[in-house]
Amino acid sequence: MAGGPGALRMANIKQQKKRVGIAMRQRQENLRYRSTVKTLAKRLEAAVADRDEQMVAAEHRELVRTIDRATARGAMHKNTAARKKSQAARAVSAAKPE
Repeated sequence: MAGGPGALRMANIKQQKKRVGIAMRQRQENLRYRSTVKTLAKRLEAAVADRDEQMVAAEHRELVRTIDRATARGAMHKNTAARKKSQAARAVSAAKPE
């Protein structure tokens, strides 16, 4: 079997086996953060569509908090976080009655 850069091989050193497990757990946690951000963004869009000001404010607050937490722990790049927060703020401002 070819052992190129993309080949899946298990480490044979004890510490590297541990690191593989740690990396897998970290990857799953990062995935949970990013998935949660997507879910909260959809909930914010739904609240904006319903024109429910209290719900919009609550969803926006929770979304921004989750984005900040994901960025602080490295699950999301800071520019991505800024872009998502900006999109959320635009959605919230569009929902406000004139």
